[in-house]
Order: sequence, then C-alpha cells, then structure tokens
Amino acid sequence: MSEKKGFFKSFKEFAIKGNVVDMAVGVIIGGAFGKIVTSLVNDIIMPALGLLIGNISFSELAWVIAEPTETEPGISIAYGSFIQNVLDFLIIALSIFCVISAMKKMSEKYSEKKRRAEEEAAAAKKEAEEKEAEEKARLLKEAEAHKEARSEEMLNTLKDIRELLERGN
Repeated sequence: MSEKKGFFKSFKEFAIKGNVVDMAVGVIIGGAFGKIVTSLVNDIIMPALGLLIGNISFSELAWVIAEPTETEPGISIAYGSFIQNVLDFLIIALSIFCVISAMKKMSEKYSEKKRRAEEEAAAAKKEAEEKEAEEKARLLKEAEAHKEARSEEMLNTLKDIRELLERGN
C-alpha cells in the first residue's frame, strides 16, 4: 500500500512541476496553431495558388495508378494533398524557427548583460581590494615611520639620561 502512495506522490510532484504544466500548455497551443496553419494553407494559400496556376484545386491533384473498376476502387497518389501538407510543415517550421531565433537573441542579450555585470562587479571588487591594500601599506609605512621616530626619540632620551648620570657622578 505504501508503494502505491509513494508512486502517486511521486507522480503528483512530477505532474505539478512547472515544466510539465508548461509543456502541456505548449502542446495545446501548438495544436491550435497547427489548425490555424492548416486552415491558412487549405483555405487561403492553396486556392489562391490554384487560381494563379489555372483554376486547379490542389486537394484534388492525384496521379492515378489504377483506374477504378466496378468491383475495385482505383488507386491514386494524392500529391496535391502532399503539397498542402508540405506547405503546412514549412509554415510551422518557419514560425518555430522565428520564435526560437528571437528567444535565442533575447537569451544571448541577457547572457551578455549578465557577463558584463559580473565583469564590472569583479573589476569593482578588485579595485576596492587594491585600494584597501594601498591603505594598509600606507598605514604600515606610517606606523613604521612613527615607530622609528619613537625609537630615535627614546634613544635621545636615554642619551640625555646617561649624560645627566655621568655629570651627576
């Protein structure tokens, strides 16, 4: 029983994830888009093309291999239908190509902006580190100079004390 619960829990997590829902929406929209393209090809493009070519209905174009008889149906290759389907495919492929190309350009622009921002942040960090190192070096130098001055001052004081002691003796 717990294996079934685990299975259904795993399936629920899988089904609710955003990617699965996004994919389902994409499939539904893709199906609707396919119907629109098919209608565009069958109802607008092919009749216009048929009119230009000479009042030909592409859906009826076929190469008859065997004529129909009283007992057997004829055999034909419906190349007009094939041409319509190829046109459907080309329009859908072109549309998808355009969408993917636009998405790729947007992604590249975003990646470039992100890369530049990272480079600028790294340069700013490096500059801040260099300034901090310069400040530390300056403070160390000042401390060393102050230490030397104090050492010299102490040495002079000790000399003065020694002179005083020598005079006092």
